[in-house]
Amino acid sequence: MKAVWRLSRWALAVPVLIVIAWQGWYLGWVVWWKFVNPATTSFMALRLDELREKDPRAELKKQWTTYERISVNLKRAVVAAEDAKFSEHEGFDWEGIQKALEKNQKKGRIVAGGSTISQQLAKNLFLSGSKTPWRKAQEAVITLMLETLWDKRRILEVYLNVVEWGGGVFGAEAAARHYYGVAAAQLSAEQAARLAVLLPNPRKFGRLPNSPYLAARSQVILGRMNSADIP
Repeated sequence: MKAVWRLSRWALAVPVLIVIAWQGWYLGWVVWWKFVNPATTSFMALRLDELREKDPRAELKKQWTTYERISVNLKRAVVAAEDAKFSEHEGFDWEGIQKALEKNQKKGRIVAGGSTISQQLAKNLFLSGSKTPWRKAQEAVITLMLETLWDKRRILEVYLNVVEWGGGVFGAEAAARHYYGVAAAQLSAEQAARLAVLLPNPRKFGRLPNSPYLAARSQVILGRMNSADIP
C-alpha cells in the first residue's frame, strides 16, 4: 500500500511540477524583457514561417524605436481604438469582456474579443492565435505577470513595437514607414488613427488601408483620441 501511495503522490506531483516549471519559463522572459527589448516574438515567428512558405527569402519589416520616439498621436489612437481603460485596469477589462460575450452570443459567432492591450501583448509575445481554453488561460497568467512586473509605459512601448500592422509589418516604426514614408515620431493625428484601425485584422485591412469603412472608422477614433489616457 505504501508503494501505491508513493506512486500516486508522484503521479500527482509530476504534472504540477511541470506546470510550475513552464510558468517559471514564461516568468523568466517577462523579467528579462522588462529591461531588454524583445528581438522577436511568437507571432513574428509564425508570420515569418507563413511568408517563407511562399518566398524562402522573405523577411519581416520591423525596427525597434523607443517610447519617446513614437508619436503621441499614435499612442492615443491605439489606446482609443484598442483599450480605452488601459491606464485604469490591471490587465482585464471585465466590462469589455462582458460586452464582447453578449455581442458574440447575439451574432452566434465570435465577432468581438474584449482583449486589453496587456492581453494582446501576452499573446503576441508567447502564444499562437488559437482560441482554445488552454491558450486563453495561459494568456491570462502571462497578462498578470506583465501587469505585476512592468509599468503601463513599458507595456505600451513593447506592444507598439511588436504588434502586427500588415502582412510582415511589425511595430510602429515599420508601419509608419510602410504606409506613410515617415518615422513613427512624425505621424499626424489622422495618420495615427488610420493605423489604429488596422489592428483588429492587420493582414486583411492592411491590403485596403484607404477603404471607405476604415476611413469612417478612423474618424471615430480621431474623435476619441483627445480623451485617451496614456502613460
